[in-house]
Amino acid sequence: MRYLMIHKLDESLPEAWNPSPEFIDRMGAFMGEVQESGVLLAAEGVHQSSEGALIRKDAKGLSVTDGPFSEAREVIGGFALVNVADKAEAVELGRRFADLFPEVSVEVRRVFEEADFGENPGAQGA
Repeated sequence: MRYLMIHKLDESLPEAWNPSPEFIDRMGAFMGEVQESGVLLAAEGVHQSSEGALIRKDAKGLSVTDGPFSEAREVIGGFALVNVADKAEAVELGRRFADLFPEVSVEVRRVFEEADFGENPGAQGA
């Protein structure tokens, strides 16, 4: 099963975008381990929200707002896509990943597989 792990950071924290050499070493070791295990499909960090845009659509139409996204307490800092046996394994990887940071939240979400189409998405429970 594929799971997306999205990590969210407080953009106002200086270390969020200027990681220490020690953090980079810990992250490199973790990502190397996950890659060698064969479960890592993709992983990337993203730039600060000041370099992005937010597109919203409602009954009035589309709007585009350039970053930063000051209304957001946390912003996406990056993601990893993993292929694991089950949710428990994905959560364990997410816990280990979160442990690398002084402050972070990691959202773990199952990715739809071809076999999932036609099922009731609300009944997945995975």
